[in-house]
Amino acid sequence: QVQLVESGGGLVQPGGSLRLSCAASGRAFSTYDMAWYRQAPGKQREFVASITSGETTNLADSVKGRFTISRDNAKNTVYLQMNSLKPEDTAVYYCNAEVRGDVVAGTDAMDYWGKGTLVTVSS
Repeated sequence: QVQLVESGGGLVQPGGSLRLSCAASGRAFSTYDMAWYRQAPGKQREFVASITSGETTNLADSVKGRFTISRDNAKNTVYLQMNSLKPEDTAVYYCNAEVRGDVVAGTDAMDYWGKGTLVTVSS
């Protein structure tokens, strides 16, 4: 099992910045593909950003140019730097880890989720 703990959420004014962190357990963090999703009130969860074990990144069009995802494997942590925040960025942000299956152990690839951290962008 993998535990993910998000932090860094809070209240910020439009145009402001916030940095989210996701601390992960597991000895093989460097092999995980990591991602951030968000869920706004009354809406479905949506993809925000991802970073593979090879540090290939992908961003949703809605945040491209404003958000940056990065990882520090030595700290078992993935970050989401959010700049130029807009009210529509208000959501609970969830960290996701895609863990490789292990043929020897007989385990399937698994997705793990943190409990989320709330980001509120409001004046």
